[in-house]
Amino acid sequence: MPVQTCLELALLVLVLAAAASDLATRRIPNVLLLLAWLVALPLQLAAGAPADCLLGALAGLLLFLPLYLLRGMAAGDVKLMATVGAFAGPAAALHIALLAWCAGGVMALVLVAFQRRLRAACANLRDLLRPMLLRAAGMPLAATPLPRPSVGTMPYGLAVALATVGWLWARHG
Repeated sequence: MPVQTCLELALLVLVLAAAASDLATRRIPNVLLLLAWLVALPLQLAAGAPADCLLGALAGLLLFLPLYLLRGMAAGDVKLMATVGAFAGPAAALHIALLAWCAGGVMALVLVAFQRRLRAACANLRDLLRPMLLRAAGMPLAATPLPRPSVGTMPYGLAVALATVGWLWARHG
């Protein structure tokens, strides 16, 4: 079996396992990500693309890290995207991240609408973005916690899995 096929199959297994875990427990186990790295590194070495592995992981990390820092997603989601990048490479990590953001946005809107929490979600978004916009305008502000609790959690591992499957399908469809 060609190395690229092995990389894609292992990537598919990873995102499906991560999505299943995230749906069931709202967590993506570190042991799953570690095992995935133990598969990705040798496969990328065999493919002659160790730089793609590391640059893809860095791209995945940097694309999702701002959302983590803004409290928009959990650390497991960031680590998952970095691991996806390790398998897919930097250009694919960008495509998958964009697809995941779209899928995650749709999932978030559906969850908020289903829970009838749209007003609270909009207020949280305003409170989250207001300090950033004021700082960008040159007004010094101290960091403050959000005054309202989150309107809920979302299994973002599912969004990453949907995006990865979509990318693989477009690649081979």
